[in-house]
Amino acid sequence: MNNRLTRCLARAGKNKEKLFCAYVMLGYPSVAKTEAVVRVLEQAGTDILELGFPFSDPLADGPTIQYASEHAIRNGVTLEDAFRVVKRLRHRGIEIPILFFSYLNPILCYGASRFVRRLQASGFDGSIVPDLPPEEGKELETMLRQSRLSMVYLVAPTTRRNRMRAIAGRSNGFIYYVSLRGITGARRAVPRDLVKTVKILKRLTRKPVLVGFGISQPEQVRTITRVADGVVVGSAIIDRLRNGAGVPSIGGYISRLVRALKTRR
Repeated sequence: MNNRLTRCLARAGKNKEKLFCAYVMLGYPSVAKTEAVVRVLEQAGTDILELGFPFSDPLADGPTIQYASEHAIRNGVTLEDAFRVVKRLRHRGIEIPILFFSYLNPILCYGASRFVRRLQASGFDGSIVPDLPPEEGKELETMLRQSRLSMVYLVAPTTRRNRMRAIAGRSNGFIYYVSLRGITGARRAVPRDLVKTVKILKRLTRKPVLVGFGISQPEQVRTITRVADGVVVGSAIIDRLRNGAGVPSIGGYISRLVRALKTRR
């Protein structure tokens, strides 16, 4: 498979570089602000973007992302907005891989095959569906692959080793390791068992492992990327937007995290 995501991962692997993935919620605080934030994220050194789609009944999202999701829903954000935003971003020269992060219900309501066609046509590179287990994901996964789009699956701290191996075999691109037994949200400390579990996962696959949930500080980034191939930061970005941070300030914050990740140790 050849898309922006697989090329980005291959380049990072060849150059032995770590990867910074950022998550933003479509429509928070507005669709226009989402576009502006994406542009500054790329300028700040973000390698991969997850564009979150608001949903009323999330499984894994903590208070920060729930708040942003509810705000976006009140703004009337739709799947068509997501497709239009990414198409505009591509026309304006945004080159980083973009993954559509959505729970399954909106995709099924829209129609899975129609969703995949629009995903490809607008310039996405794949999808993450956190409430879709591999056992139920074959149909959507196949449609995505046929359109040269990636399906990224998640591994949790409670996932058994044989299941880790199976998920890693199915995930296309990278494996998203959920660092916490709980919901999203910025934390001050790295979970005690994270390094050990990521090492186990990396022995089971040659695909990159990116760690998300709870990451907000440069020292956390440095600690995690001693063993993992990259990090995912989301709630910390939304927290700053909620507290009134301007777009340039978001860029400065991400630049600090990227420096912590890219600086060779």
